[in-house]
Order: sequence, then C-alpha cells, then structure tokens
Amino acid sequence: MTDQKGFPFVSGVEPLSLILGSFPGKKSLQEGQYYAHPRNAFWPIMGGLFGAGPELRYEDRLERLRFAGVALWDVLLSCERTGSMDGAILADGAVPNDLQGFFRDHPTLLAIFFNGRKAAELFGRFIHPGLDRASLSLSRRTLPSTSPAYASKSLNQKAKDWRVLLELRSSRP
Repeated sequence: MTDQKGFPFVSGVEPLSLILGSFPGKKSLQEGQYYAHPRNAFWPIMGGLFGAGPELRYEDRLERLRFAGVALWDVLLSCERTGSMDGAILADGAVPNDLQGFFRDHPTLLAIFFNGRKAAELFGRFIHPGLDRASLSLSRRTLPSTSPAYASKSLNQKAKDWRVLLELRSSRP
C-alpha cells in the first residue's frame, strides 16, 4: 500500500461543469492521464458527447472538453489505496483537492457531476462541510461510474445518463 498523488485539474477559462472522480486508478497513474484504463467508458462517452473520443490524442481530447466548458478533476489529491478500486481507498489520511479554491477561481461553474457514488461520498465527507454559500448553490448530480468495475449498466445506458452534460452546455449564455 502506497501513498499516491493524483493529477492537477483540467479546465478552460470559463468552465460550466466540473466532472469529479474519486482518485485516478492504477492505469491512469501509470499513464499520467485521466481515465486511461482501456475498458473505462469515460472517453467513449466523451467522444459521443463532445467529439473527445479515445481515437484522439489525449491532449486533443482534453482540448475538446475545455472548449465544451467541461473541467476534470478528482476529489482527492492523495490517498492510500491497495489496487485500483474505489473501495480500496482509505479515507483516513486522504487529502482532498482545493475544490473551494477551484470554485472561487471559476465563477462560471454551474454544476458538478460526480463520476460514480464514491466521488460523491468523498465530496460529502471532505469538501461539502467547508463550502461557502456560493459553492453550496452549485448543482450537483451523481452519474453512473464509467469504471469497468461498474458493470450493472451497459455503455449505452451510461452514455444516456451522461447526456445531461449536453443540456447544461445548451444553456450556455
């Protein structure tokens, strides 16, 4: 079991939505990329929504998300975990990212979308208690995890649920 450190956020200047994961998996940490596991549904879903699919270079995918007003980050900056599963994250000793600072620095943000229940749970434990009034007003929604470990929904079912990001984008002023 080792203490691991996650990635910096990915965001354009005026994001509308923030997708929060819990913490990068083993393959993502090895590759230095968000959602790097080849069976993770994240990039195929982003391909369908924003043209940011796995066939593109990683930097091009990130640029498409930035252009679409979508930011990426994780709730945790660092944690101890055995393996790659969210269930193996040890909450004791985990260090959260400065999400309050992100919210303050990105006033265009309208909504937070959690990539799975573990991200929402960690947000509730580590972030929610310290939020200011403006940050508390951000819309929050838990979406089905794109992890291959979450197999109770098909890729098509997950993609349908994730389409809510397009609704937010269409409300852009």
